[in-house]
Amino acid sequence: MFDIERWQEIFDTIRKNKLRTFLTGLSVASGIFILVILLGFGQGMQNGISAEFKEDAATSIWVWPRRTTVEYQGLNPGRQIQLRNENFDMATSAFEDDYEKASLLYFPRNVQVVYNNDLLVYRIQGTNGDLQTIENEYLSEGRYINETDVAQNAKVAVISNKIKREVFSEVDSPIGEYITISGAGFRIVGVFGEHGDNEGEEERIFIPITTAQIAFNGGDRINNMNFMLPELETFDATVAKNGEFTAALLKYLKKYHKVAPEDDRAIRIWNPIQEAKRYYSLIGGIKLFFWVVGFFTIIAGVVSVSNIMLIVVKERTREIGIRKALGAKPWSIIGMIMHEAIFVTAIAGFTGLIFSMGLLELLGPHIQVDYVLNPSVNFNVALTTVILLIVAGSLAGFFPAWKAVRVHVIEALRDE
Repeated sequence: MFDIERWQEIFDTIRKNKLRTFLTGLSVASGIFILVILLGFGQGMQNGISAEFKEDAATSIWVWPRRTTVEYQGLNPGRQIQLRNENFDMATSAFEDDYEKASLLYFPRNVQVVYNNDLLVYRIQGTNGDLQTIENEYLSEGRYINETDVAQNAKVAVISNKIKREVFSEVDSPIGEYITISGAGFRIVGVFGEHGDNEGEEERIFIPITTAQIAFNGGDRINNMNFMLPELETFDATVAKNGEFTAALLKYLKKYHKVAPEDDRAIRIWNPIQEAKRYYSLIGGIKLFFWVVGFFTIIAGVVSVSNIMLIVVKERTREIGIRKALGAKPWSIIGMIMHEAIFVTAIAGFTGLIFSMGLLELLGPHIQVDYVLNPSVNFNVALTTVILLIVAGSLAGFFPAWKAVRVHVIEALRDE
């Protein structure tokens, strides 16, 4: 029930103690403000990490060979490992139920790319159609390399948006144009793009893997194998399945190439989801730290409210004694003091919430530094925090109020 006299008492007390009330509210508002800003940057870090790993499929696995570092079965260390078509065929056959996409790459060396008598300095890479999904590329025009191109050793090429801008700016579309690679003509059938600002990945021209191996003396050699695994119901399940696949694949390759089981450098596997797990675990720790810092900041504000209520009770001891002498019930006195504590806490808490959410809303979308992207906070989380703060504020007012009602009437009336 609305009690106008109670509100008048609260506002009279605030007017009489403007500075004290302002400083108390400031401590509470700053606690909420700091907590929301910290949580916002924690979410911004998570957004930034997610964006970094979205450049390629999150569940992709990249395999490439290096040199052995351990003697094994009579073979000296320093031996260069060479992946071959047979490795890819065996892996795709043995693990066909475990992956969704699989691609391979061959990098021809000492090749020259020419268009209209101009020498182009771009990398040539032979691959198959699954690479587009694994590398999370999108098509701007035309099509990507397909199974027919690979089966027929077709002389077709897919260029990037960057190459289109730099080389084919004078034509309406590069589709159907021809480029010459070491004397052989290749017809452009598609234009791809990379998500994000990674233009370095757009300095490549893709041709069918079989064409690259035959035309440029590749034999059956390959430089990389890539797999994309399905995403399972939970992140942990996906990570676990990813780890099992990686271990099985590495075991097969080490056995085939006679690599010591303990040699971790001869065949390297880059697993983005395992890297993501490490980063997300780190972010989880940082978020927990932010919560702890924000929590203790809020506690400091609540303690400030409690101390102010103790001072209020001390200042109004005689008034409380008179109220009790006139028959005021204990709960009415408790309510009077708690009402003021809750009011100050609620106003300060919502003020801190509004300022912090407004700041994140205005500046968050413009913050795009390394590993921090669009800091933001779920409004429900922030609102719940303020509600908990108000509950804490009510408790902060209850104990001084309880102390007030336990004062004997005679002692209260004697108070000066």
